[in-house]
Amino acid sequence: MSSKFNLVFAVGLLAAVTIWLTVFTVDERDHVIKFRFGEIVKSDYQPGLHFKIPFVNNIRRFPDRILTYEESQERFLTGEKKNLIVDYFITWRIADPAQFYRAASGLEEIASERLSAIIREGIKAEFSRRTVQEVVAAERSELMEQMLVTAARQAPELGLEVVDVRVMSIELSDEVSGSVFARMQQERGRVAAQLRAEGAEESERIRADADRQSTVILAEAYRDAERIRGEGDARAAEIYATAYNQNPDFYSFYRSMSAYREAIGREQDVLVLSPDSEFFRFLQEQMGSPL
Repeated sequence: MSSKFNLVFAVGLLAAVTIWLTVFTVDERDHVIKFRFGEIVKSDYQPGLHFKIPFVNNIRRFPDRILTYEESQERFLTGEKKNLIVDYFITWRIADPAQFYRAASGLEEIASERLSAIIREGIKAEFSRRTVQEVVAAERSELMEQMLVTAARQAPELGLEVVDVRVMSIELSDEVSGSVFARMQQERGRVAAQLRAEGAEESERIRADADRQSTVILAEAYRDAERIRGEGDARAAEIYATAYNQNPDFYSFYRSMSAYREAIGREQDVLVLSPDSEFFRFLQEQMGSPL
């Protein structure tokens, strides 16, 4: 009984080991390449269960996801031969695992370095056509567009697909920053001076226009005032004339009384006139003899 059990156990164990050696699974997050004595047999496996021949075939797995490679403190020359320090990153994925294995021996580090070299050449070409100011002021998407096209064209040689290329930062080197800041300061100073000149010109124009309008308004006001005053004087003269024609004696008396009130109506008023002056005619008539 014991011998039979041992035999069944041994057969079961052998079968399990055989199945384990002949069966492998492919995850949806992986690429799998099957080799036969080091030669690639198949690399386009779908997720699921697959078979291999023990000791003849072996498999290697590679990630089927987006990978990222970052490069920092890279120096590039602009068209003015000025150094710029650039940080950028590349996102990529393995599109053809067999070609990836042949080109980079299946090592992500080698693939990343070769892909980065392609991007560096693209950045170098783009920067060499621009000045420092143009590089700093350029849109990042516009700057990266040609590099992405170049990388996408060369990446299949490595079995890769470039998803995106982005510049994270562009910094001026120490020897460049001083001259760039001085140039920017001069440019801002020129713009400020131009704006101040335009502002002064506009101020003078507004002030001159205000002075002209003020002169016109004062002249029109003086004209209207003189016209109204003339009309009032004419109306007053008309009223005086009408009153005089109705009763000349009363009008003369009223006018004389008004003159007396205005001339000698206050205590400290002094009036020097001849006693027989026409001015005192009504007073003399009232008293009956000359003063």
